Amino acid sequence: MAKLFVVALAARLPRWASEARDAYLGRMPRGFEVRCLELKAEPLKRVRTRLPQGTRLIALDERGRDFTSAQFAAALQGWRSEGDPVAFVVGGPDGLDAEFGRAAGLLLRLSPFTLPHALAQVLLCEQLYRAASILTGHPYHRE
Repeated sequence: MAKLFVVALAARLPRWASEARDAYLGRMPRGFEVRCLELKAEPLKRVRTRLPQGTRLIALDERGRDFTSAQFAAALQGWRSEGDPVAFVVGGPDGLDAEFGRAAGLLLRLSPFTLPHALAQVLLCEQLYRAASILTGHPYHRE
């Protein structure tokens, strides 16, 4: 089972965004557990206390690595096979503290555009659903 976390370091999402995020996460195939944590902008040390020990951190950052959906699915499969939980950390309006970037195993860029926090969460959850669909052979993803 893939244990995934979407960690949002900002104010609560507007209703439209939380409904969209939850719609994608509610459709996740069996074997993919995703939990959302909405936290205040906190230092890395405090965020880590809210996650299981050994969790791999992936920081969303506009300077991060680009993936296609297929590449992201392959990366998710690799993380899944390693067995450690994975936390995708989404910063608030000012992004993430540099400490997160240094501690993260990967900086991930969702788009070359700067995205509002709410939209970034929705996009991330859609891509998690898409990656899980690719890995389970569900026809959601079309090439």
